Amino acid sequence: MARRYWNINLEEMLEAGVHFGHGTRKWNPRMAPYISAKRKGIHIINLTRTARFLSEACDLVFDAASRGKQFLIVGTKKKAADSVVRAAIRARCHYVNKKWSGGMLTNWATTETRLHKFRDLRTEQKTGRLNRLPKRDAAMLKRQLSRLQTYLGGIQYMTRLPDIVIIVDQQEEYTALRECITLGIPTICLIDTNCDPDLADMSIPANDDAIASIRLILNKLVFAICEGRSSYIRNR
Repeated sequence: MARRYWNINLEEMLEAGVHFGHGTRKWNPRMAPYISAKRKGIHIINLTRTARFLSEACDLVFDAASRGKQFLIVGTKKKAADSVVRAAIRARCHYVNKKWSGGMLTNWATTETRLHKFRDLRTEQKTGRLNRLPKRDAAMLKRQLSRLQTYLGGIQYMTRLPDIVIIVDQQEEYTALRECITLGIPTICLIDTNCDPDLADMSIPANDDAIASIRLILNKLVFAICEGRSSYIRNR
């Protein structure tokens, strides 16, 4: 896999607060190699290592996108939700930004059934069939459609398991990460100082609480995916 230049600079990461970890009492000792200092009770992440791993992650997603691979971006906490949607739409990726339903990937047959139901209800709504039903039945189906839109809207066009899953917060999305590990799906994780860097296939040490930090990391990955997709289209 060739290495490329992704315009990752330390000043930009400093401005986004990528270097701020959690309090020194809330840390995982396995993160020690990625921590450069302690400041006012907070661990400071080594941005040189962040830049290196982010660059490697960009190379990975570029290579995968250039071969037509599919991505799923997961980030359900409030601070990440909007950035996840924007990133996914920009890179034409699937996403989950609300609640991760246990078994979403490991029980894929069940998820597929729910997706088919979701698509059928959307079709009925668009064609006006729901409005021709008795009010009580129509209201029930509309509530069901609303729930499915909330939890499955970001994967409504996903017809198979993703090739790579990008996870914004390892702690928050632990269930999703375990499902990927079980299925052997490669993962790229943003990991703060309270995380285990050995769980993901590729870990990017970074502040996973600050919106600016999350957005910066996702933007770099998304740019690489978009470049890879362009290469895929040119070479088809």
